[in-house]
Amino acid sequence: MKPTLAVIVASTRNERIGTTVADWFVARATADDRFDVDLIDLRETTLDERISDHHPRSGVYSPEVTAFAERIAAADAFVIITPEYNHGYPSSLKHALDSVSKEWNLKPVAIVSYGGISGGLRAAEQLKAVFGELRMHDIREAVVLPMVFGKFDDEGNPTDPTMNDAATNVLTELEWWAQALSTARATTPFPL
Repeated sequence: MKPTLAVIVASTRNERIGTTVADWFVARATADDRFDVDLIDLRETTLDERISDHHPRSGVYSPEVTAFAERIAAADAFVIITPEYNHGYPSSLKHALDSVSKEWNLKPVAIVSYGGISGGLRAAEQLKAVFGELRMHDIREAVVLPMVFGKFDDEGNPTDPTMNDAATNVLTELEWWAQALSTARATTPFPL
């Protein structure tokens, strides 16, 4: 059975290129055929406005959060598609990461970042601290898309062939970590 890869679109803005980036990455992952892919668009995901009726570490969620928690729990690996806004990542992504807890634990995560000249690298660096707190394993390989509006043609195909190579590298490393951590979770209880 193939591991499940959850691809999360972080931007919820009306005018966003994040869906173009996600559609391209999902097409690459689907063609690669190492994962079953679950596309999670945070704009279409219902989460509580405030995390006040539950503590995420309790594992007790409101009905709005339960469906999201189940999808995160079912995933063996994650790819976060994130823009950079004002040198950081979107509040919608922070809210999603904070809405659940143990469902993220001990799973690998990769970042596909995009933006202006930095390609979203500042947002990606900030995310790594959050991933550590959630006991996620952020992998080294990434896709970085500077000046993103020039990276796709009118049909959503990449204009830079190295993008496909970067996506393949991400999927290769994610698959290794997904298998290793899945085995570890199944055979060795986490000590903390």
